[in-house]
This record gives sequence, C-alpha cells and structure tokens, in this order.
Amino acid sequence: MTEEATQVDKNRYGVILVTATLLMAVSGLIYELLAGTLSSYLLGDSVTQFSLVIGCFLTSMGVGSWLSRFISKNQLSWLIGIEIAVGFVGGTLTIVGFIAYTYTAVYQPALLSLTAIIGILVGLEIPLVICILKDFNSVKITIANVMSADYVGALVASLIFPFILVPHLGLNKSGIIAGAANVLIALLLTLKFKPLLKKAYRNLRLAAIGCLLVLGGLYFSSSKMISHMEDNLYQDEILFAKNSRFQRIVLTRWRDDIRLYLNGHLQFSSVDEYRYHEVLVHLPMMAAKQKENVLILGGGDGLAISQVLKYPQVKNVTLVDLDEEVTRLFTENPMLKQLNKEAFHDSRVKVVNTDALAYLNESRESYDVIIVDLPDPSDASLAKLYSKSFYGLAAKRLRPGGKLMTQSTSPFRAREAFWCIHNTLKAIEIAEKKLHVKPLHAMIPTFGQWGFNLASFEDFSVESFKLEVSCKFLTQEYLKNLFAFPQDMGAMNTEVSTMNEPKVVQYYRQGYHKYLD
Repeated sequence: MTEEATQVDKNRYGVILVTATLLMAVSGLIYELLAGTLSSYLLGDSVTQFSLVIGCFLTSMGVGSWLSRFISKNQLSWLIGIEIAVGFVGGTLTIVGFIAYTYTAVYQPALLSLTAIIGILVGLEIPLVICILKDFNSVKITIANVMSADYVGALVASLIFPFILVPHLGLNKSGIIAGAANVLIALLLTLKFKPLLKKAYRNLRLAAIGCLLVLGGLYFSSSKMISHMEDNLYQDEILFAKNSRFQRIVLTRWRDDIRLYLNGHLQFSSVDEYRYHEVLVHLPMMAAKQKENVLILGGGDGLAISQVLKYPQVKNVTLVDLDEEVTRLFTENPMLKQLNKEAFHDSRVKVVNTDALAYLNESRESYDVIIVDLPDPSDASLAKLYSKSFYGLAAKRLRPGGKLMTQSTSPFRAREAFWCIHNTLKAIEIAEKKLHVKPLHAMIPTFGQWGFNLASFEDFSVESFKLEVSCKFLTQEYLKNLFAFPQDMGAMNTEVSTMNEPKVVQYYRQGYHKYLD
C-alpha cells in the first residue's frame, strides 16, 4: 500500500470513528435520561431521582475512564465489544427496571447498578477512541474532534428524547432503539475494520447479530410484557397506558370503578370523584360575586369543568393543563366523555396545554373564579405550584369579588403540608390587600380526609353561601360542616413555601412517611 493510499485510509477510518463517537454519545445520554425518567415515573420526586442517576452515571464514567489505562492491546476489538455490551445493557435497562419494580423490593439498587455498568462502559469508550485515532492524526486534532462529537451527540439526544422518542415510542422501545443503534454501530465498525480485527472479527460479528436479534424480539414483545407487569402492579384491568412527554398515564377499571393514575399516583376514582369535585368547584362558585369567567389550573380529566358548567351564568371556562395527552384522552374516549359529560365539547370551554405557572405569568386575563386542581406537592418540581409566588400570580388574576380555590392535600395524612399551603396563601399581600383564607375538608372514601383552601381579597361568611345547583354530595345544611376541623387536623404554625425554599415538599414527605410507617 502506497503512503498516499495509507493516508486516505487513515482519514476514512478517522471519520468513521468520530462519527461513531457522536452516535455513541447520543445513545449514552439517552440511557441516562431513560433511567432518570423511569425512576421519576415509578417513585416520583424527579429532582432526587435524576440527581441520583446523573451522579451515579458520571461517577461510573470516571471509573471507566480510569480503567481504560489497562487496555493497551487490541483496543479496536475492545471498543467494539464494549459497544455491543452497552447496547445490550442499555437496550434492556427499562424492561429490567420494570421487572425489578413489579416483582422485587430492590428496584432502586438494581437500576442504579445497571446505570453504573452503562456509565463504566461509556467511560471506557472515549479514551479508547482517542488512543485508536492518535495513530491517524495529531493528538490535538483527535481530542478536539472526539470531544466535539461527544458534545454534539449529547445535544442531539437531549432534543430527540423528549420530543420524538418518548412521545412516539415510550420508554421501553426508546431504550431498545438506542441499544440497537449501539449494536449496529459496533457491527458497522466490525465490517469496516475487518482487516484490522483479524481473529476477533468473527466473534464480534456473531455477538452483534445475536444482540440485535434479542433486542428485535424485545421490541415486538415489550408492549405485552409491560402490560402484563402493569396488570400485576395495578391489579385492576388496564384500559389505557401511555408515556407522554411529561408522565406515565394509566387508566384502569374494576367493575364500574374507573381510575386514573399519573406516574403511579391515583388521581381519581369514578366511584367518589363527585365528592371531591363538588367541594372543589361549588364552594368558590357560591362565594364568587360573579361567575362569568372561570379558570381551572390542572384538572385535565374535565371533571371539574363538568361541575362548573352547571351554572348558566358561566360564559367562558379556560382549562390549563400541561399534558395534551391527558386532555386529548378525556376529550376523545367515549367512556371518559360520558364520565365528564362531554365537558370539553362545550363551546364555552377553551383548553390551553401549557405549564400553569407560565400561563399565569403570560396571561393578562382576569377571572371571577380560579380553581387550582393540581397534583400533590410530592417533589420540588410540583412545589412551585404551591408557592407564594404561584398563588400571588393567581390572586392577581382575580376580579373584584373573585374567589380562589385550591386543593391542598390531606389534612390528616399530611397535616403540616396542608397548613403550610393555608399559611402560604395567608402571607400574600397585593396593593396592601391581604387574602382572606378559609380552610375546609371533606371525606373522600378513596383518599380519606381531603383538604381545600378558599381565598379572596374580600372577607366572606360561610353563612351567606347558597347552593344553587343539584349535587350528589353537598347539601345546604352540610356546608358549614366542611369548615369544622377536629383536633387531630387542627391549625398548625408552619413556614411559608416559596420557589426558593419549597417547604411544602418537606412537610408533605414527613407527613406521609409518618403515616405510612
């Protein structure tokens, strides 16, 4: 081979390896995102779960980089073998995670162990690529090319994961696709570098083909596998299950009881949801001076809307819910449309799929009634929706005589969290006017005692409330009972929850841990 031909080959090999590095980086970050997202779906508390996964992954990459110093021979064979191993472990990550969560008590150690293995293998890749490439170019150019490809790959992964992979394929198939991509890279490297691999060529090719066959089989069977595991997990018949960009949505049924779960947390049971939604909606509607313009933050199931629409005075209802998959499901599914009385098909209803805090920041609309029907403040990402800033923005949108109602978790199971929400609302002062806040609670058989807070800039009396619409739970005589608290749920002094210091999360966790333990 002439010197010129050798140089051409070196350049071609260099381009191939740098391109492979970019694709490796894409898959590597996808595995990291998969592990964090899966734990957030199953365990909640996304901040903690992503922190653990990222810390474990990066530390393991450091270990892998250190271990690469011991690989001085057959580096190309090692690189391809590592790539196959990364593809297989990463491709099966979420399936193994689901199995561990469903059938064992060691989910988190199992997932972090797999994350560590992937991190070590990914950490081995970059040093090996640099060592191989340094024979083709100067070390300076090699490091620059490899690191640039690695960072660009991370950017690509961060874009395709939330916008393409998870919405269209779900977690399991996304992981399998990423794993298959790793193995395909290894197979292509095996074919391109066949003359340099010598005896290792056959074994690496067979290993890559075998892994592709396994991952292909899992791709076509994973939906049934996960469905079977979720059947065991939820016990009831699963009517619908899907990963949206934001959460895992599962709808179950047992006889006439339809239940919605978001990230494993029960949102409502059709057997008694009317109790919750009647209190949530009719108390502020009764108390408000006008009822023409209503804002609902959360409540993508449309059940709160169906209660609001009982009032003929209502002209406009704006529902703001982050997840378009939830609102679409409850708009189009015939059984769910019947449950919410086709609330989304009423001409007075407008749906905005965006973050509630962002909506309040951007909107200049004012409302007679604002209803906050958001998930419990179980982690820091949700705590912003129970902060002084959030409630202050909502209060600014109230018209004169307007009322704000927020669900406030259980005053029995999370007593301090409930009163933290109450005290946070009371701390709001706008233009030298403070909110008047009245706490209340109702018994929801599925959830137990559940709390709410009703607020307004004008003082109001419960005695003046008049029930104007038909209800299954509320009666005129019973209204005053909602505002009476027994001693074990009575008022407590707590700190105010802010964006910077989300105290409500700490109170919430302490309460539920104490109750469950």
